[in-house]
Amino acid sequence: MISFICSAKDRSGFPQTEKEVVFVGRSNVGKSSLINTLYKKKLAYVGKTPGKTKLINFFDIDGRYTAVDVPGYGYAKRSMEEAVQFGRMMDDYFARKDKIALVIMITDVRIGLTADDEDMKGFLDSHELPYVIIANKTDKLSNNQLMNSRHKLYKDMDNVIYVSAEKRRNIDQIYEAIDLHLPYSEG
Repeated sequence: MISFICSAKDRSGFPQTEKEVVFVGRSNVGKSSLINTLYKKKLAYVGKTPGKTKLINFFDIDGRYTAVDVPGYGYAKRSMEEAVQFGRMMDDYFARKDKIALVIMITDVRIGLTADDEDMKGFLDSHELPYVIIANKTDKLSNNQLMNSRHKLYKDMDNVIYVSAEKRRNIDQIYEAIDLHLPYSEG
């Protein structure tokens, strides 16, 4: 059973959890759509304009782990005050690194890793957090364009999964990545 636990803006609202799979990505890369596709349920709000997720949302996934949807980073229309609050919220959240089993970093395959994505990747590396990079929106490219993207935008990266949330392409590979970091335990 998949269920909503809570939304929180700071550590005082974070639920007590054991293991978390965290979804991060720039605004407008299809993070909410991917979460909804992955869990076959409308958990995350999908809006026409970027930057709709303002809080950290926690979901219980079959009692096995907690899926965590954090607001998209790199959203240019945030005020300075909102950007500072966002930074504090993310610092508070990632201070709980012992709870994080896997970070799923979602990117747009047509763009590759932006400076904001590189910053996030550097943060994850420096904090020794396990992560996979999702190159989403593969349905928007021809096969030739997809091959070019793999060779130019994601070259020398071995932890990239090429998906289309809209077409459910390669979603099973995300399940496999989660299983690798959260093996089932009986009893």
